[in-house]
Order: sequence, then C-alpha cells, then structure tokens
Amino acid sequence: MIELRFSSADLARVRFALSPMEEMANSLVAIAHPANSSAHRPWLNSVRRQLSGLDIRPLLALVRNPHLSPAFLRPTADGVETRFADGLGQFRASTADDVRDGLERISAGAPQPPELRALYDDPERELGRLAGLLAAYWNSAVEPVWSRVRALLDADLGYRARTLTTGGLATMFAGLHREVEFTDDRLLVHKPHHQFARDLPGNGLVLVPSVFTWPTSRVVYDNSSGVPGLTYVPRGIAELWGGSASTTGTPLVELVGRSRAAILAQLDLPLSTTQLAANLGISPPSVSHHLSILRRSQLVSSRRTGRTVLYERTPRAIQLLRAERGR
Repeated sequence: MIELRFSSADLARVRFALSPMEEMANSLVAIAHPANSSAHRPWLNSVRRQLSGLDIRPLLALVRNPHLSPAFLRPTADGVETRFADGLGQFRASTADDVRDGLERISAGAPQPPELRALYDDPERELGRLAGLLAAYWNSAVEPVWSRVRALLDADLGYRARTLTTGGLATMFAGLHREVEFTDDRLLVHKPHHQFARDLPGNGLVLVPSVFTWPTSRVVYDNSSGVPGLTYVPRGIAELWGGSASTTGTPLVELVGRSRAAILAQLDLPLSTTQLAANLGISPPSVSHHLSILRRSQLVSSRRTGRTVLYERTPRAIQLLRAERGR
C-alpha cells in the first residue's frame, strides 16, 4: 500500500502534466514484460522490427522488475507542453548519488547486472552514453506513434478537467484507476509490492496519463524535485492501436467525399490538423479546408488544448460512422 497524506497546500496544487519521458520508460516495461502488455500487442509486433539494429539491453535492465524502476528514469514533469528533450535533459543532470540510489533500490541488495555495472561505477561518464541510447530508442520506437498517443492523452486531460470541475477532487480521483482511492485527504494506491507512507511537503501532486503504463498505475517520488507523480491509464486504450476502418467506395464517400470521409474515419481519437495531415498524407491546408466544411455541417467539433486545436466527431458523425460500419 502506498499512502500519500495531503495538506491544504498540497490539495490546492494537484495538477496534470504530460511526460514523454514517462511514456518512454513505460514502453520499455511493455517490451521487457510483454505478457503483461497485451493491450499493446500491435505496437509490440511492429516495434521489434524497428529496433532490430539497436541494442537496448541496458535500458531493459533498468526495468527488469515490472513493479519498480529508478526514479532518475522518470523525472517529474510539470506541464502539458513538456518535450522529450526536456525529460532527457533532466535524466542527464541526475546526480551520481541519485543514480546509485536508484540502481540499489531496484537490485534489492543483489549485484548489479552486467549491463548496468559501468553506470553504477561511473554515473557521470555513463549517463551521457545512456542518454544517447534513450534518444535512439525514442526516435525508433515511440516518436513514430507519438502523435496518436498524444491525441489520446490530450483527450483524457480534457475529460479529467471536466470531471474535476463538475465533481471535485474526490470524484476525479475515484475515476482514475481501480488501484487509486482518495479519502480523508489521503491518497491510497493499492500496491501489494510496496509499503510506503509519506506526508507531502506542500508541493502537491502531478497526475500523468500514460498509455504504456496499462494495466497498472505508478507512483514516482522524485527526490530532486520533491514532487510526487501518479501515473494512470487514460481512457480509450482499446481504440489506440485499432486501425480506422476503410471508407473507400462506400455511401459515406458518396455523401461527403473521399477526403472528408477519410478524416471522419480517422477521428476515433481527437486529432489536430497536423496529425490528420500526417496520417492521411495530404497537406495541412487541405485538411483545414475539409475540417471547416465538416464543422459547418456539424460533423466535427473543435476544442483548444494548450496551443493545439483538436477535432473530434459530433454525435451526428458518430451515428453516420456506426451505420457505415454496420452495413
């Protein structure tokens, strides 16, 4: 059981963040422990080919225990615009003490595995090499799917914000994950492998949605920032890797046109103009033109998340797609 006790200052500083670094770390867990990651099987099948020329054994050694990984691999994010480069910079800046403490914690007294001995012996030298490997892994495995992952995360943040506004903090926590319980200003995370209790020091709590943490939640306590993070599974995981149904030569195409039908088919998750253009292989101005028509026809709606405008189907469009796919 993990227990975090909140002061009034902590309650006022509960906030959300996105962390590409956290997502990257959790994706490594999925690769290292595929039996626990069935929801990501389509991604796992494709990523093995993409990583065929990259030796990621040192990275997998960091997550060899699916329940425990070093905090320096998961630096606390504090905002929805955090980039992978930001987290990688925090990783590079880890102190030798933080690195050794993290490695000792996951080894539980056992000798360090061969892949991590150099990191333990000389963190200052090896962190740079490991950061380069993390960057290569990110570019090969996660960055190619990041726009789709990011769309799901953005959609979840919008939902949680609405829940917090209408139901308050307790309601929002109650819907995060089956392991999470909030009562009497205490956050309880039911983890049989962990025994940890702490009074928070007034810095609040950062809530981080992560697709690759499925099916579990994670608590990360970064001593360097003093801000704990709770990683949870966002809504809509079942839709993440399912390809959009083809609409070629269908009545929907005859009704709205091939390009606009393709856009509607893509919107299983909210997407931006840039993401739609990349997915469909057409120019952003063309996508913007089609979205404008679909919006005037009340088939898509838009909402702003930070600096990004996301588009999603309206109930009318959902009915059209259901009829199309049920033919």
